[in-house]
Amino acid sequence: MKFEAILFDCDGVLVDSEPITNGVLRDMLNEAGWAISHQERMDYFIGRTVRSATARIEAETGRPLTDAWMALFYERRNIALNERLLAIDHIHPAIERVHAHHGGRIACASGADRFKVEMQLVKVGLMPYFEGRIFSGHEVPQTKPAPDVYLAAAAALQANPARCAVVEDSAIGVTAGVAAGATVLGYDPLGDGAALRAAGAQTVFSSMADLPGLLGC
Repeated sequence: MKFEAILFDCDGVLVDSEPITNGVLRDMLNEAGWAISHQERMDYFIGRTVRSATARIEAETGRPLTDAWMALFYERRNIALNERLLAIDHIHPAIERVHAHHGGRIACASGADRFKVEMQLVKVGLMPYFEGRIFSGHEVPQTKPAPDVYLAAAAALQANPARCAVVEDSAIGVTAGVAAGATVLGYDPLGDGAALRAAGAQTVFSSMADLPGLLGC
């Protein structure tokens, strides 16, 4: 299929932010009384927003999830990202080729808040490819796994969602792309891609160097 537009998730697809963000969240949950390990945190929270896990967090810590706690999490998260964030391996040449091949019809559709997404894209030098085409799950009626953020991105690019490709790294994100009607490519650099395939990814790949070819660029 010749795709009309390519829609990218951000965390874990464009930037290697998940270990950093998850490390901050693990530390804060530990401090609040939930002795969750790094691996448990990765397994449970990848692809989810912190707010979507309010009931679980409150049950495990015995404390309400307050706006002040969330503000402190965002502050500590942003400091850590500014200090240590790196781009996903091979993503710069891959994005350059995809952007050129599709005449700039690419977008970033993330479940994260806009400030984080934009800060990260600036930090790793990818903002020129996505400026004006960034969509946050915080700004649509329902975030992932609902399809809203991908539908919003496709609509802004005047593309039929069924003729869009979505690039995702989590089962929750793959579910969102499939629900939007897009063809989903799952990025899994370390695993076997089983969870992404089970969620509906049509193709799973392990290196961003392979992405342009998979998209027909």
